[in-house]
Parts: sequence; structure tokens; C-alpha cells
Amino acid sequence: MSDDPVTAQRLRRALPLITALASFLLVVAVMAALYFGREILVPVTLAILLSFVLVPAVRALRRTGLPRVPAVMLVVTVAFGALVGVGLLIANEGAQLASDLPRYQLTMREKISSLRGATESQGTLSRFIDMVQDLGAELQPPKAEETGKGTGGEKPLTVEIRPPKAGLIETLGTFAAPVLHPLATTGLILIFTIFILLQREDLRNRMIRLAGSGDLRRTTAAIDDAVSRLSRFFLAQLALNVAFGIVIGAGLWLIGVPSPTLFGVLAAILRFVPYIGAAISALLPIVLAAAVDPGWGMVIATAALFLVVEPICGHVVEPLLYGHSTGLSPVAVILSATIWTFLWGPIGLVLATPLTVCLVVLGRHVERLWYLDVLLGDQPALSPPAIFYQRMLANDPAEAIDQGREFLKERALVTYYDEVALAGLLLAQEDLSRGTLDRARQDEVGLALRMVVDRLGTTRVTRRAGRGSPRIGSSETAAAVAAAGPDRQAANIVLKTEELGPRWRTPTPVLCVSSRGPFDEAATLMLSQILKRHGLASEVISMRALREGERPSSTDFALICFSYLEPVSLSQIRFTVRQARAAVPGVRILVGFWRERDPATLDRLRRATSADILVTSLNDALAASIEEARRAAVAPPTRRAPDAAAYGATTIEAAPA
Repeated sequence: MSDDPVTAQRLRRALPLITALASFLLVVAVMAALYFGREILVPVTLAILLSFVLVPAVRALRRTGLPRVPAVMLVVTVAFGALVGVGLLIANEGAQLASDLPRYQLTMREKISSLRGATESQGTLSRFIDMVQDLGAELQPPKAEETGKGTGGEKPLTVEIRPPKAGLIETLGTFAAPVLHPLATTGLILIFTIFILLQREDLRNRMIRLAGSGDLRRTTAAIDDAVSRLSRFFLAQLALNVAFGIVIGAGLWLIGVPSPTLFGVLAAILRFVPYIGAAISALLPIVLAAAVDPGWGMVIATAALFLVVEPICGHVVEPLLYGHSTGLSPVAVILSATIWTFLWGPIGLVLATPLTVCLVVLGRHVERLWYLDVLLGDQPALSPPAIFYQRMLANDPAEAIDQGREFLKERALVTYYDEVALAGLLLAQEDLSRGTLDRARQDEVGLALRMVVDRLGTTRVTRRAGRGSPRIGSSETAAAVAAAGPDRQAANIVLKTEELGPRWRTPTPVLCVSSRGPFDEAATLMLSQILKRHGLASEVISMRALREGERPSSTDFALICFSYLEPVSLSQIRFTVRQARAAVPGVRILVGFWRERDPATLDRLRRATSADILVTSLNDALAASIEEARRAAVAPPTRRAPDAAAYGATTIEAAPA
């Protein structure tokens, strides 16, 4: 680094650009290595993926007492024998189909003619059919009698140039090259698979060393979990695709499509390609069915077979076998298929999803590769609070409202406010403390927040009651509610008038006062809304309005709640609490610090602020308010509230249906 301040500043400014350029060059170098090294990398990759499938079989044989080497050799022999058998089957069926194709030309010509006759009035389709026929005619080799004649009707002289006869070595090379390359690739896959299975523990140890040997327990658990997940995924996918091919082959055989075995095998292989694999495998059988059947019944039946079987496999069987999805985002699947096909050709298209799944699993377990999970995985890139705050910044509360409504189908509104909305408000408060939010943006965020609270407050959803969860009755205490758990779907607490003390039966027994921060009003509105939904009407007023001389509609309050989202000195809070007690004698004071705090310090903070109740979440505030209202009905109004730490452990998650 240069001693010149100007030069150092320029270098600091250029550092992000240099980092981005280095990352780009690294990506280009990796892709170039994958492209030019595909002759070696493809067999190695296939061997690694095949080892994931074969490891459970090797382990099963080892548990029977068979030594490692015989177990590996037996499993590999069976697996490669099956692969060779499938390859021979495809070659045989393909050759048989190719020899039968000329018989179907007449049927196809008749169908094209019928289509052209039926669409004479539709010029575009008719011209398209004519173009297809013309292209087909151009591709046909010219017949001898169709060749042109010279002047005077004499045929032109034909000159034929023949290359010299090739030697024995050249002839063998010409015929052996197409055969030797697949054999060499198969041999490499066989050798790599055997060595990977034999040296599995040694390779695992090397992976642990590369991933980080500082925490052996964590690294070992991560690698073992990744290997087991990939093995289960590949085995389940292999079993499902084989079953898919069997069903398709049997269905095509029943329909009468020629070479059903070939198309069943191709369907099983192509289904490894996500989204478009099944469609590609259906294309050739449908075309062949159109060539075989003079009518359209076979074509419709073939299309219906794929349209029925594929959704059942994709949306019913797959979630039961290996979860809801492969763990990849749809964009990542398409992007990976495009990239791997460009790098490795058709084999890359088949391997795209397994390879990308491996990368995502590594990203989730290896800390250094976390970005792979973010780029390729299907997990949300942002947390729900971050998404909530980002929508507020974009002045687009509609998505946050939809998010809240989806949340309310399983959880209660008070929990959504605690876990998502308040957490998003804390992010906004942090930006405000750093000075990154100007006044205009603060107003926009505040307006969006009020819209979200207003909309969600009027949303009524029906949630399924938890099995075995008793209904909250009026005689239950807050501690009993807390013991029932925070996610009770049947919780439906609405206080009735006869359950309340005398001061709690006024039109607005609760006053909610927001602090001076621009986002405290939203938190106060959430608190007021939650209390209203549970039978405790409340009024909202800001601290600024009180200081400017505005007064609430009533002075006969049973509970005053002060809401603090931003850091405020304890002495200032204590002074405000004393003023409230002087203005409304006998009132109970609740102070809400909407931040995570150590439960052991809550009682000390309550005493430091002179508050009767101190809470850190809306769930706690709701529990404390309900408990206070019930206590006032059976106890003298001067009775002191229980220790604040009890409210810190109390959770009520309820909303009227």
C-alpha cells in the first residue's frame, strides 16, 4: 500500500472492481477447465455419482461379513452389467425401429395431405405444410432418371474421382474409432468407480482436511450428512425414473406403438433432465404413433399417457420419496441445464440436476461455499423480516400483506407481528440509527407499515385446530396458556365484560403511547390492534402529541402501555412513568422494549424504570394485559402485579376467528 493518501484512497475505491474482475476471471477459468478437460472430468463425475448409488449396496454386503474388495467388485460387476445390457437393448431396438421406418412413410404422407386439404382455407398452416414437404424433397438424393440431359438429348459425361485404397491400419482406425472412444470412457468410469468405493474412507478424510479439520466433529457430521442425503436422493430418483420408464413402456405396448421397450428406456433416462426431460421423451413416440395409425386415436392415447403419468410422478410420488423438491430453485435448474449442456453436451444435460444438487449440498454444509446455496438453492435468500423491511423500503406493502396472510393460515397474528413485523422494524431502526434513511424515506416506510397493519388487522382466517389441544377457557391463567405452547391453533381468547375489573369495563381501558421514534408508532398500532382483538379496547397516542398539548379522549384508564423501539435512557422512561401515575392515579404501567433481552435482567429493568410490567414482545404484552384484567376482577385495584419475569416466559398466541 502506498504512503500517498490520494493513491491509497484510489486503491480502496478500486478494490471492489478488482475483486469483481478477479471473480469473473476465476469463473471463466473454471468453465474453460471444465470444457477442455471434459474427456477426463466426465468419466470422473459419472464415477462419483455412480458411487453414491452403489455405496448402500456395498455397505449391505459388508454387514453380511463379505470383505471390502469382493463386495465392491460384485456390486460394480452387477451395476455395469446392467448398464451394458441397457445399452445393447437401446442399440437393438433402435436398429429395429430404423429398419421399420420406411413402412410408415405412406401413412405420414396421407396424413399430411389430409391436413393440407382440411386447412386449404387457412393459408398460413397450408403454406407451412408445403414448406415441410419441399424441404423433405430437397433432402432426398436425386434419382438417375431425374438428372439433367445435355444439348441434343445426350447425357453428360460423368467423371468419378476415387481416392486411393486405404491400408489395413487406416481401415481399422476408421471402424475402430467410433467404438474405442465409448469403450475407453466406460473403462475409465469402471476404474474410477472401483477406486472410489475401495478408498472411500481415505477420500472422506481428505475432504475433511480440505473442508477444515479444526472442528472434526462438525466437519465429519456435515460430510456424512451430505453423502447420505445425496445417496438417498440419487437412489430415490433412480427408482422413480425406472418405474416411470416401465409404466411408459407398458402403456405404449398396450396402445400399440412400435418399440415400446426403447421408448420406455429413453423415458427413464431423459427424466433425469428436469422439466423438459419427460416432454422430450414423449415427442418421438407421439410422432411414431402418428406415422403408424391412419387415424388419430393412437396419437391422443400416447399424449394422454405422458400427460397423466408425469404429473403423478412429479407431484405425488416425488414428494413422498425425497421431499417436496430437489432443493434447487427453478431458475437454477434451467441455468444449470444450459451451462452443463454447453460444457459437456448431451451428457451434461442429464447430469445437470445431480451435479447442481451436489453443489447445493456442499454450500449448505461447507461454510466457505455458502454462496452456492444462496445462488442455486430453493431456500429464501432473505429472511422473512428482511423481506418485510425490503418491501417497506420499496413502498410495496402488497407482498408483505400476502406474506402475512400466508403466515396467518398456520400461526396467529400476534406471532407474525413478533417474528416478522417487529423484527423488520428493528432493521429499519438500525438503518435510522446509522443515518441511512432520510425524512422522505422514513415517511414512506411509516405509511407502508400502517397500511400493512390496517390490512392484516381486518384479515380473518380459519386455522385448523391442533389435535389434542384444549380450548382456552375464561378460567385459565396466562401461565396455563404458556404451558400449552406458543403455536396452539385452537387458542381463541376474547375477554368478556364479566371477566374484567371495574376500571377495565370502560370504553377504552388501555392507552398505548408510542415513543418519539418514527417507527414506534407502527409497533404501538400493532399492540393496540392485538389488544382489541382480544377484548381490550385501546387508544393510541404519541409522546409528541402529549407534549404538544393533545389529550386522550378519556382519563379513566386501567393500563397505560409505553412502546419503545429505539434506545432510550432508563431515567427518561422512569420520569415518563411517574408522570403517567401522577396524571392517572392507580393506573397500571406496562413498558414494552421491543428488542431481545436476557430474561434474567427483566426484573432489574422493571425496577429501574418504575414500571409495573416490562415485556419484550407483543405476546408477552398480551399475556400480561389479559392477566391484569382478570386479576382486577377478583383482587383490590391496589394489588401489585407479579414479578415481571413471569410475563417474560408467558406466551399467548391467539386471535378471534
